[in-house]
Amino acid sequence: MKKYIQKICGPVQRMERVYKITLASVLLAAALGGAAYGGYYAGHARSIQITDSKQLINADFNLFWEAVQKVKEKHVEAGSVNDQQLVYGAIKGMLSAYDDPYTVFFNPSDAKKFNQDLSGNFGGIGAQIGIRNDQLLIVAPLKGSPAEKAGLRPLDKIWKIDGKDTSNLTVDESVSLIRGKPGTVVKLSIFRDGWRSTKDFNVTRDLIQVPTIDSEIRTLKSGKKIAVISLYNFNANVSGLFQDTMRNLVEKGGFDGIVLDLRNNPGGFLDVATDLSGWFVKKGSTVVVEKSRTGNDEPLLADGNEALLDIPTVVLVNEGSASAAEILAGALRDDNGAKLVGEKTFGKGSVQEVDTMSNGSTIKITIAHWYTPKGTKIDKLGLTPDFVVPLTDDDYTKGLDPQLDKALQVVDAEVLAKGK
Repeated sequence: MKKYIQKICGPVQRMERVYKITLASVLLAAALGGAAYGGYYAGHARSIQITDSKQLINADFNLFWEAVQKVKEKHVEAGSVNDQQLVYGAIKGMLSAYDDPYTVFFNPSDAKKFNQDLSGNFGGIGAQIGIRNDQLLIVAPLKGSPAEKAGLRPLDKIWKIDGKDTSNLTVDESVSLIRGKPGTVVKLSIFRDGWRSTKDFNVTRDLIQVPTIDSEIRTLKSGKKIAVISLYNFNANVSGLFQDTMRNLVEKGGFDGIVLDLRNNPGGFLDVATDLSGWFVKKGSTVVVEKSRTGNDEPLLADGNEALLDIPTVVLVNEGSASAAEILAGALRDDNGAKLVGEKTFGKGSVQEVDTMSNGSTIKITIAHWYTPKGTKIDKLGLTPDFVVPLTDDDYTKGLDPQLDKALQVVDAEVLAKGK
């Protein structure tokens, strides 16, 4: 313990940084009810003059014009849709060919609304939502949020929003229906694995205060002290708060091992995940690898104090652990042998860029995927824990936490094995 007290309690170096972001999209903020994250790389305003369309699409484009002609001649409501709307619809259809719910198009009015959401305050339910296998679902409800209080859980499938079928809705469209004036109620028709039918959840919208970090010391039967650190997101304040938490824990007598709880953590800033990994892995270790369409691999390296390098650590994860949470968990397992306990993570390991088009429209495009240091692809696959421990409905009802119990058991064994 003494050999890393100085590293933890030493002066905190603060510095300005530009943050990369790994969330599914800015729609996390919209669903939460506050603009906590950006969720994409900064976009670029660009006006492109196309001189030869064959350079872009090597296909028979006459089929497109044939379809336009047919629909304008025969559709019963042809007069209610103008030509510009047909173009916007065509772009949306083109992007759907990638089967990627995070690559989407915003027409000028939607793009304006999208940008307002980044800085505005509005009511939400406090949950990240996403799409998997064409099904809208809850990724993670935040601690203390209206979503959590209403009983929503990771991987709950959202079949209807205020009676509207979600089967043909994008994440963006769904979020616009879920958010609203604080104090108002949104009704979500939810289906959960194991249920025979859907159940309706009435969730009261609120201005969401996003929690960050909690900690406590658990003294086990062995006499060993284990620090249980619950991290709820990766916002810009986390690095400093984590340092403060470590200092407080050391001042209270220290600890022999750590359980890092990343359950229901939907992610946030990539740079924060990289910063935190520097506490647990050797300086210069690869934290995550970004792979783009060019084939170039860009590793992000740890540059921390290594203060917790030799402290036995177990990471708790579940279906609500996504994005930056998966990156940190993968780095700790690959670089320092940390065991993962809980359930398979969500599988959000992609990066989006928002490009502004000439008429004010925007396109949000997935530009890269993330891989763990040992080459495990995160996106759509997630991370499988070393110890798979489910959390049942009965556990929720009775307030039991077999996942935490198992994590404490595993880290206790590792502490004892190291003779600490």
